[in-house]
Amino acid sequence: MFTGIVEELGEITAVENLPDASRFRLRGPVVTEGAKHGDSIAVNGVCLTVVEHEGEEFTADVMAETLNRSSLGALTVGSRVNLERPTAVGARLGGHIVQGHVDGTGEIVAREPSENWEVVKVSLPAGLSRYVVEKGSITVDGVSLTVVEAGRDFFTISLIPTTLALTTLGIKQPGDPVNLEVDIIAKYVERLIGDRAHAPGQEAVTPAQEATK
Repeated sequence: MFTGIVEELGEITAVENLPDASRFRLRGPVVTEGAKHGDSIAVNGVCLTVVEHEGEEFTADVMAETLNRSSLGALTVGSRVNLERPTAVGARLGGHIVQGHVDGTGEIVAREPSENWEVVKVSLPAGLSRYVVEKGSITVDGVSLTVVEAGRDFFTISLIPTTLALTTLGIKQPGDPVNLEVDIIAKYVERLIGDRAHAPGQEAVTPAQEATK
């Protein structure tokens, strides 16, 4: 499990295309400290497994499902990526619960800079819009963020200078893809309410009715 607090900006140093997969080699001196085979590292919000580790670099295999569902397939040598190691049990939950299981991709639509922060508009796939609410949490390229505005097919986020300087969100431009992971709690609540509504002998319960209990 991750928290969406990026530890460092890494870099893709090699890409090997395999049948139905790709093998990435990445540089990240912080996340590779003490790393070993089988460890998990989030790359732009995607949980990947360390296959090899040498010095400040590690290798990870990315299967076709991940390439199709995320933006990792667009990465090339020299691409900068957000890196985070899993959170330790008992550690502070600085962001929110992040699984590293990308739900889909969005696209940077617009950026509105100001003196102390920058508002970024991101497109939202139709299938994910119901999980995104104003002031709720969402993970964008592995960064835990608070939704400012939630539209039908977009949402906005407000980025502070630290986030702009230390993550890929500071260099992404309109048209660039980003990985999205919605709040896992919202998906579980939806499933539980749906199962209860369709259970034999149960009267349908709306989310509003459930919330009043």
